[in-house]
Amino acid sequence: MALEAILPVPVLVVEDEEIIQFRLRKILIDLGYANDVLLFAKNVKEAFAFLEQQPISLALIDLGLPDGNGIEIIEKIRALESNALILVISAWSTQESLFGAIKAGATGYVLKERDDAEVLLSIRSILRGGAPIDPFIAREILKQIAASESDAAIIAPQSSEAEHNLLTVREKEILNLVAQGLSNREIAEQLFVSRYTVESHIKHIYRKLSVTKRTKAVSTARSLGIL
Repeated sequence: MALEAILPVPVLVVEDEEIIQFRLRKILIDLGYANDVLLFAKNVKEAFAFLEQQPISLALIDLGLPDGNGIEIIEKIRALESNALILVISAWSTQESLFGAIKAGATGYVLKERDDAEVLLSIRSILRGGAPIDPFIAREILKQIAASESDAAIIAPQSSEAEHNLLTVREKEILNLVAQGLSNREIAEQLFVSRYTVESHIKHIYRKLSVTKRTKAVSTARSLGIL
């Protein structure tokens, strides 16, 4: 009862991968939450069903879902409960993803590749009134701002720009390693991340390139000039 008086409840976790659901459940329990206040949805439809049943105080939301974008859920939560705390936990690391989520009403944004301690710190930060933004995304935004300023006087149309920016920096890095023949485990060891983080990135790469195989992902990326 004392914990529930301190921690906002209930908590909605929207994540389609079971292994990451398990990971987030453990983090929340370590934080002091009880199982019976944690609600888990695998897609937009399930999340909306929970939102119709009760107000949500804290939400952890992935953006890349099987039936849509997590931003739809953020907008729905914000429309129903202006004081809800919303943390995006996603493999997407683009400036557009961050700005889209924040504009929709997200309180913070952290990448899935962060270890449990870093994700827990992001949740703690939100609970204490903070607005955590993943350092990797912050650095990328700063780089893009610097690059746009230096190239402001140069206007050069590029027909393949949209295709080139289809994948995030990390996704391109992982796909390059896939092209070199490395397994998921080998990629994880080389990038110092967990294997399920690599698998999550590859899953998003498949979706973006509309493929189902590693070899097809590599060939498609090469044909688009991404690799």
